[in-house]
Amino acid sequence: MKKILLIATGGTIASGHTDKGLAPRIEAGELLGYVAEYTEFCQVEVVQPFSLDSTNVYARHWLELAGLIEARYGEYDGFVICHGTDTMAFTAAALSYLIQNSGKPIVITGSQKPIDLPVTDARTNLLDGLRFASQEKAHGVNIVFGGNVIAGTRAKKEHSKRYDAFSSINYPNVAVIRDGKVIFYIDDKDRIAAPVSFYHEMNDKVLLLKLMPGMDGTALKHLFPYYDGVVIEAFGVGGLPEYGEVSFFTEIRRWTSAGRLVMMATQVTHEGSDMEVYQVGRAIKEAFRLMEAYDMTLEATVAKVMWVLGQTRDPGEFRSLFYRTVNRDLLLVPESVSEPL
Repeated sequence: MKKILLIATGGTIASGHTDKGLAPRIEAGELLGYVAEYTEFCQVEVVQPFSLDSTNVYARHWLELAGLIEARYGEYDGFVICHGTDTMAFTAAALSYLIQNSGKPIVITGSQKPIDLPVTDARTNLLDGLRFASQEKAHGVNIVFGGNVIAGTRAKKEHSKRYDAFSSINYPNVAVIRDGKVIFYIDDKDRIAAPVSFYHEMNDKVLLLKLMPGMDGTALKHLFPYYDGVVIEAFGVGGLPEYGEVSFFTEIRRWTSAGRLVMMATQVTHEGSDMEVYQVGRAIKEAFRLMEAYDMTLEATVAKVMWVLGQTRDPGEFRSLFYRTVNRDLLLVPESVSEPL
């Protein structure tokens, strides 16, 4: 029987009603009391490093979770993290970069309704998370939610209330769980060639800037003193406007000349970026050899930029690390773009 560590961090699954709305209140040990069936297939121990609405979870907490798992990695066969849904995709992506090549499963789950309600998705999701973490074929960082198992770098919350809140973007589900049975679509545990690696640094001085019609480079000009990198969420397959008093071209020259990272991504959820298609993208990409996210999710792009900047500020090394596929995050990169500067 597998030995699993349940890591409770708060979120809706552990929330109760207060006079100011839902807030985390249910302790880690109490969660297990709602899913006694887990004793049929695994042993569980619990720990609660913090109890937060996931809106308040950021890089400091990602590093804390990775450190906790590293410290106890040899003691357990798998890990299940109970987490709020709002930033769950960011946490899953971040842990994918902080804990690489894990032969053991690291599952993140949660719910749209608290576990103590008569009608809730919480009990099913928690049981499914424990069940998946107990599978011999399971490995790496995945979200288990609504019966779907999604690679940690491919998840996006697309519904605010529905039980099937998360989708796998530009990649198939790793598995599904139906009637207590785990059905694997991707079975690749035997391809893990390197030992598990833990990382201890992230640079959270990274901004995600969403373009809107009429915006010019003024935003970048004012933000320059505060950030080491920016991910620009462009329109369509990727490009930057050419209007305005302060041009993006001028500001990107300023950022890149100062050694700041500029990464291009797209606001479009599916199919990814391709700045080579239109003049508004190709011209600025070629002028500064800008990097782009291609088929990655925005959550994974932001987390990966933070992780890579935590390891290096050298442009060539950054490019090489960013374009190395981690936990299925990046599939459509042309071979030429990953070459060092």
